[in-house]
Amino acid sequence: MEVGPRDLEEGRVLLVQHRVAPSYEWACGEALSFFLSKLKEAEIWGTRCRRCDRTLLPPRIFCELCFRRVDEWVKLKDTGVVRTFSFSYINTDASRRKEPQIVAVVEIDGASRGMGLLHLLGEVEMDRVRVGLPVKAVWRPPASRLGAITDIEYFKPWG
Repeated sequence: MEVGPRDLEEGRVLLVQHRVAPSYEWACGEALSFFLSKLKEAEIWGTRCRRCDRTLLPPRIFCELCFRRVDEWVKLKDTGVVRTFSFSYINTDASRRKEPQIVAVVEIDGASRGMGLLHLLGEVEMDRVRVGLPVKAVWRPPASRLGAITDIEYFKPWG
């Protein structure tokens, strides 16, 4: 039987509305959970696969080349080099920016070549950014860290 708006208005159909306040939980998995918990302590950790002799960052539990469980956790430095970068006039909420922010892939020291973090650069002029620029993490104060990638405010030139 088809029900239309008039059926509702005239009371021929019972309509019950419930307000539901859903609660959500999201698990990021074993590797990313550990990685984020260590960011809260101002530490960057990766995983190592001994078979292919690689240190993976972001960390993973299984090596995508060997298809086997990684062997160990490895504490990495909070320094690295810029491998690629872009000037972005768009915020994370897709709103426009008047001044650009510099987004870069930072290859972290101690991780294997090609392993890095996508993050912001700060304390550097646009004309000074280059591939190969040495950078260091600038951490949020301990009391304001959440166990998120944003616990690193940005990477700044270093060395």
